[in-house]
Amino acid sequence: MPSWWIRYWFFLGLATVLTVGFLFHDTLDSLTKVVALRNGTVAAVMFLMAWSMDSSAVWRAFTHPSAGLCAVLINLGLLPLLAWGASRFLADDLAVGILIAATAPCTLASASVWTRRAGGNDAIAVMVTLITNLSCFLVTPCWLYLMAGSIIKMNLSPAEMIVRLSGLVVLPICVGQMLRLYGPVREWVADHKPQLNVASQSGILTMVLIGAIQSGGQLSEADGGFSPSGLDYVLMVALTLGCHCAALAIGFRIGRQLNFRREDTIAVAISGSQKTVTVGIDVAITYFGGLTILPMVTYHVGQLIIDTFVSDRLKTPSCNPQHDVLD
Repeated sequence: MPSWWIRYWFFLGLATVLTVGFLFHDTLDSLTKVVALRNGTVAAVMFLMAWSMDSSAVWRAFTHPSAGLCAVLINLGLLPLLAWGASRFLADDLAVGILIAATAPCTLASASVWTRRAGGNDAIAVMVTLITNLSCFLVTPCWLYLMAGSIIKMNLSPAEMIVRLSGLVVLPICVGQMLRLYGPVREWVADHKPQLNVASQSGILTMVLIGAIQSGGQLSEADGGFSPSGLDYVLMVALTLGCHCAALAIGFRIGRQLNFRREDTIAVAISGSQKTVTVGIDVAITYFGGLTILPMVTYHVGQLIIDTFVSDRLKTPSCNPQHDVLD
């Protein structure tokens, strides 16, 4: 298999499912009605993520938890506040979408890989991923109730979202981690980790496809309702990526101010600023609909591109993350 395909297949897949979903939303609309498909995909992705997650790394990170807790506070505390400010410049669905993206938990798929690639402490990335995903069933509904309720002018029930995310996110993670306690299962997972990662990413593409179909239908039915202009989209992309870059820079700055080790500073910045598209798109589709998936997809693609550049620069021996990236 060509090396370029191995490296870029997910980007090509994202472009494909977005294009297909928007162009053929009428033909594929029935997929959005299959609730079991969406729920099953989310649960499967979260299970696969947890199943392949080395929980021993979390315990290593907890021996010196200050860096990991800083990253958690940036991810679930600071980023939603940044997005709240940014949402004031966006209209309707796009404003809600940037809030959904900011309140989603961290993603292991890229946070751990990019942290390791940059020479950082990937145990912290695993710790942040586990904490944010296990707590998102409370954090995400509460943030959205506080921030998005005034935008969409509707009664958003946090209780319903808490129950749903508990079943689709927290339960599969717990099951996946418990299965790892059995030695033969843990060894099998280690031997098949690349295949499991591909399966997980395929699930993410499925969720993006469903969201694109729903968004395409929303655009085609917009008669006098919200129909974003080109400027709206450009502004959404700029603000969404701006939130990610701001969280990334703040992570590096905090690491510098608190005198964290180089590898811990890198982990705080990357894991503190990354978000999982799976949970974000599920919340967008289930509770809001419309074009709210677009900021989440933008955030996900943007973090992959931006953090690739950052990690490649950080892995050079002459680069100091506490100075070169910040100053």
